[in-house]
Amino acid sequence: MIPLKDTIPSNSYPVVNWLLILINAGIFLFEIFFLSTEQSEAFIYRYGLIPDAIRLSEAGNINELRINVIRPFFTNMFLHGGWGHIISNMWILYIFGDNVEDRMGKIRYFLFYILCGLLASLTHFLLYRNSAVPAIGASGAISGVMAAYMLMFPKSTIISFVPIFIIPLLLPIPALVYIGIWFIGQLLSGTTVLMLSDNATGIAFWAHIGGFAGGLFLYRYFDSRKRKIMYT
Repeated sequence: MIPLKDTIPSNSYPVVNWLLILINAGIFLFEIFFLSTEQSEAFIYRYGLIPDAIRLSEAGNINELRINVIRPFFTNMFLHGGWGHIISNMWILYIFGDNVEDRMGKIRYFLFYILCGLLASLTHFLLYRNSAVPAIGASGAISGVMAAYMLMFPKSTIISFVPIFIIPLLLPIPALVYIGIWFIGQLLSGTTVLMLSDNATGIAFWAHIGGFAGGLFLYRYFDSRKRKIMYT
């Protein structure tokens, strides 16, 4: 199922969502057009999250702690490994992020996005502690955005492209169903991969799951409507 659009209009221009898309796209284009293959690989290894390289005991001072331990948890969520990776992630963020920003407000939405990305990174780090493969991508943070969207707009409809053999179908799917099916798929895939190997390769399913779980838990603290209800 490929989401094409949702049916919930935004009441404000999604400045932060577009800023996140442009930052991710800009960094990716910098990798593609300004770095050689070797430089691009070094760039990924420098700013991606490599669990095996995160060693708190080897951080001799504050600067080393910031660069070698803390920084990768932030920077990895702004890196992508190919055109398909960046396009699919940014498309999902484009569809779901504007409404979540509209509901949370711009600053709260940005903080929510970053926190979900950090929880996704932490989940991956804890489960694949010995992996030497760099984890990159905005998927974990975007998974948190999808979780928030599902709970904030359960009656929304996602117009989806569903290829059945050679017949392309456009189906209206309730957001709760669409995102619920997506999450179950991530959970099943992540569990299967984890059972087969303790090394992270391919898709970081548990980063998606961690980001989604973070979104489920955190969204209520960033939802402007719930905040108004809590304080009246």
